[in-house]
Amino acid sequence: MSSHDYEESDTDQESVLEFERLESTLPPALKRSASSLLEAIQSANSTPNPQSNIQHDRNIKSPQPQHLQDILNHSQNTSTYQTIPGRNANATPNLKNLSHRQALIDKLSKSEHGNAASPIPLPKPKFNENIYKPAMNSKKSSTGVLWVTERAEEYGYNSEDVKDWSNLGQGAPEAGDSIPGSFPRPKSIPIPTFTREYAPTAGIKELREAVANLYNETYRTKKSSKYTYKNVCIVPGGRAGLTRIASIISDCYLSFFLPDYTAYAEMLSLFKNFSPIPVPLKESDNYEVHLKMIKEELTRGVSALLTSNPRNPTGHCMKPEHLKQLQDMCREKCLLIMDEFYSYYYYDDGCTGSSISSAEYVEDVDRDPVLILNGLTKAFRLPGWRVCWIVGPAEYINALSSVGSYLEGGANAPFQYAAIEFLKPLKVRSEMKALQLHFKMKRDYIIGRLSKMGFNFNEKNIPNSTFYLWLNLSHLPGKLSNCLGFFHECLHEKVIVVPGFFFLINPQNLSHLEEVIWYNYVRISYGPELNHLVTGMDGFERILARFNCLPYEIK
Repeated sequence: MSSHDYEESDTDQESVLEFERLESTLPPALKRSASSLLEAIQSANSTPNPQSNIQHDRNIKSPQPQHLQDILNHSQNTSTYQTIPGRNANATPNLKNLSHRQALIDKLSKSEHGNAASPIPLPKPKFNENIYKPAMNSKKSSTGVLWVTERAEEYGYNSEDVKDWSNLGQGAPEAGDSIPGSFPRPKSIPIPTFTREYAPTAGIKELREAVANLYNETYRTKKSSKYTYKNVCIVPGGRAGLTRIASIISDCYLSFFLPDYTAYAEMLSLFKNFSPIPVPLKESDNYEVHLKMIKEELTRGVSALLTSNPRNPTGHCMKPEHLKQLQDMCREKCLLIMDEFYSYYYYDDGCTGSSISSAEYVEDVDRDPVLILNGLTKAFRLPGWRVCWIVGPAEYINALSSVGSYLEGGANAPFQYAAIEFLKPLKVRSEMKALQLHFKMKRDYIIGRLSKMGFNFNEKNIPNSTFYLWLNLSHLPGKLSNCLGFFHECLHEKVIVVPGFFFLINPQNLSHLEEVIWYNYVRISYGPELNHLVTGMDGFERILARFNCLPYEIK
């Protein structure tokens, strides 16, 4: 190749700068991800693959490294890497090397078979970096859903008028009145004079009683110990509930499991009154939380456990018998913080409206150290109302009420009164049956479309709960097998997904978790309306067709 071939045009230089700018918008723990993608592409490019033209066979794997350790191992024998302060000496490509740089640009702008792929998106600065900002921590980066939304907005996405965009990254269910059998949400609510006052920081008594009654009727009919309003704290959203919990625990080790809800990261890193310990789950085991792992955590002195069940992002939940054993193991020893916002998105029981909850296995509501978070956000499809609750022992609830007075002041009073009517047990059962039938239909549609595109599904990786799909990209060619590269291509098809590495939760950088960053996964939400799922899957299909890795031709 002549020296002329390596001359960089202004467009080429801008392409690399765009990629570097994208990296700069990532949270600190993920800063290496963009350069890792560049390295992975270079690794794949330098390793001939005689079967690279047989991508129609879904069982053939791309030669691209699937984990950071593979990339680092490769880089140790590569001469085109230099040391950048604060980074691994063997982990960052030297983009000043014209030959190396041009090869990467070519690889990023072409598919495996020479067809033009989408250009690298240009993330624009969130702030004017030349403006002085006294006392502001401008190093904080957006995470998860917020980050992908910000990047999509740079390409014309408007959350208030989505038009032809398909937001498969959203963490909320569809909020319309088109689900068969679902009760219509109120178009207006009464606001009597007394609701203009502050509501108690623990919530209004009537709503607390309605929540307690729902839990007793649903999970505790055979238990002598019942919840009362004193066991319920109303909070303005799930994050507010988690923040309240984080502020009342102290001097303990708190374990949580990876991958999990991305908002845990900020909450766990802000509070210094406890030590968070991440526990990575195994991909080969479908990220299941085993009781043996719980026992090991308890043995090393952990006195608080935080987990979502059903789990975000994998879409799976613990089996009822395992949930019971978990609580038997932790009773008197460990606080269980159970994020159960997806408890009604549960499909293993035939979509009868049943749900799964730790409340069923609590023996004494005031002695068993179990805090359960749920609310109107997911199950009742009312995320904008910001009315949620924590159920647990009365002493914990008293403490949660107290901290609410200085954290956020409590939930909106008029909406609390309006929510009471929703929580009648028979009405809830009917509503949840309609919800489960509808969302299972959407899940099956997504899986059906993806299966035809060459993605493999079986009993282990088909979600039995939530409205999320943890999608493995590792069989796709080159750029598409990396979550950041796949995200790029989706943006140009007006589709939003969440890259898997955002579910790495490593607060305070307490451990080195590079090897469990999920480069080959994206989270897909089937929360949106069906028409958006259709356009989203059409976008996936066009991307795979452009890279010649569909097992069929688009007609």
